[in-house]
Amino acid sequence: MLQKIILAIAIFVVILVALTFGEVIFHDAFAWLSYVTGRLIENFSDLVYQTQLYLSEHRIKVAVALLLTVPITLWIARSKGDELKKPTNQRKVAIVLAFFLGWLGAHRFYLGQIGWGILYLIIFWLFTPLAVVLGLIDALRYLLMADDAFMPNRP
Repeated sequence: MLQKIILAIAIFVVILVALTFGEVIFHDAFAWLSYVTGRLIENFSDLVYQTQLYLSEHRIKVAVALLLTVPITLWIARSKGDELKKPTNQRKVAIVLAFFLGWLGAHRFYLGQIGWGILYLIIFWLFTPLAVVLGLIDALRYLLMADDAFMPNRP
């Protein structure tokens, strides 16, 4: 169940990012990357404020992303549910999660590594650029890892 929830969150974020960066791809993408990697969040309220600001400025994009997330997630869960449990596909999902949401530790939560996921959240809260770099390193590590070497820690 947690795997499907994380998959839905990842699909939502990817759709939202695609809608956001679709308008002015290069300008918005580089501005966002420099903001994420260069911003030190000193207080959790800063993150909440930035989220509220984004939601108030982009209500339609968030609504469209939510409307697209539900049917896509249901379709993937129904048609590819058994395939998602294979280690090869778990690795692919972990790569995508690490690339897009690695700074929040989503890939670690997806793989059942709850302690590591919480550590990523703490690092994100203390020093955001380090969390972003660690997420990208994990994405690269999973990408270069052989299928048989990838052994997710599942309960």
